[in-house]
Amino acid sequence: MGTAERREASAGGGTGNLTAQQHPGAPGPDIPAARRQAAGGQRSGGREQPYYRPLWIEEPARRRRLPDPVRRAAVRAVLIVALTLIQAMVAFLCTMAASWLAFPMVISSVASTVVATWGVLDVWVTRQVWNQRNGVVSMPSSTARALRRERRRARRQARAAERTRERIRRRGGAGQLSHP
Repeated sequence: MGTAERREASAGGGTGNLTAQQHPGAPGPDIPAARRQAAGGQRSGGREQPYYRPLWIEEPARRRRLPDPVRRAAVRAVLIVALTLIQAMVAFLCTMAASWLAFPMVISSVASTVVATWGVLDVWVTRQVWNQRNGVVSMPSSTARALRRERRRARRQARAAERTRERIRRRGGAGQLSHP
């Protein structure tokens, strides 16, 4: 009830008569009355303005998006595997029906299985290559993170030592206890 029209049951339990027609964009009867009144339409200057509900609500992603090359390889692999499964099913059905097409389909299914295996391995290799070229995700157990931290510390110390040497050079050696 309430999607296109609302009917009231008559006192005698008969069919009922038409009492109101609900606006197609208005919220349904399961929405509380206060929100239904506010959302159902607002009057301005004597005419009712329709309420527009959003088609979807944005939610934050639970996981990070795959890099483009890896996603491309994954889509390619899924398509190849799907076609291989369809081809294997057709080969099985042709074999069961004793069709002349059974032998060529079985041979091509074997070849497709090899290609599908290559496609799945391609996803794995592409992901490994991408991780190697673009860095490792920084996790507490990551060895790359510790190495970067050490390199940063060494660079900081080298810059501090260089600034100290430059400061001493500008002063003309003043403040030094001995000359090298």
